[in-house]
Amino acid sequence: MRGRPSAVAVEPWWAELTLAFSQVSMFPFFDIAHYLVSVMTLKQQIGATAVAWQNPLASWFSAMMHCFGGGILSAFLLGEPPVKFLENNTNVLLASSIWYIVFYCPYDIVSECYRFPPIKLLAAGMKEVTRTWKIVGGITHASSNYTDAWMVLVAVGWARGAGGNVITSLEQFLRGTWRPETHKWQTLSYPVKITLVGAVLFTLQHMEKLPMEKHNLMFCYTFFIVITKVTMMLTESEFSLLTPFEIVLGRMLFGFWQSDASVQCNTLKPSFNGTNANSKSPATSTENKKKQNKKTE
Repeated sequence: MRGRPSAVAVEPWWAELTLAFSQVSMFPFFDIAHYLVSVMTLKQQIGATAVAWQNPLASWFSAMMHCFGGGILSAFLLGEPPVKFLENNTNVLLASSIWYIVFYCPYDIVSECYRFPPIKLLAAGMKEVTRTWKIVGGITHASSNYTDAWMVLVAVGWARGAGGNVITSLEQFLRGTWRPETHKWQTLSYPVKITLVGAVLFTLQHMEKLPMEKHNLMFCYTFFIVITKVTMMLTESEFSLLTPFEIVLGRMLFGFWQSDASVQCNTLKPSFNGTNANSKSPATSTENKKKQNKKTE
């Protein structure tokens, strides 16, 4: 009888914690971290600094695509104007201020401070927190027009959360630095993959298919992606907790056919005219016999 009150008291404590966490405002500190990481990612690209000095307007446009790429892509999917993000004057001015001090601050002080490991880890963790809010916001916004279309909810939530990682290919194409091997849709990065998982989970919760409260899911998902991101940065590796599941699912769904295809490609190597490269034509075989006869003579 004495143990029950303590057990009951734990549940309100956990519920209050997760509920308070889900009500945290992203403005201004978390938004500043998101803009800082996005602009620093742009600056680390080859030729980005030169573009900023030669054509500041093009550099600003690229920075805005990095900062608001998720909103631009989700608006495109919903048939809304891609420039809708410009409605929020405060966020645009805040992102523009971050872009200005990153590229034009004297002695490059902002970049030097960002390279300090604790600041970099803190900014990356806060950016992952905004990822959860973007996924939830995209699903909520899409559900106003598409109530039962769960695929639309997943797509919009995914685009809102990871659109910045995808739409940068368009930004690189406009700057003339796009390369096919860097295309985000061909090689899905970890943020794109984990955002897809989050979009599916929050869509199931929104459609009441997942027996879990929204604020609890937000807390657990955010805790997972923040810890994973910080761990990957500290270990300086691209290995994530999703990798074992990807390997198992890949072998279960596609591994058998890939192995057969690789074996066929190794055994049969067609030449440019469609014949097998390992097979020898009669003419070449006779020529080899003549050469061997000459050597024996």
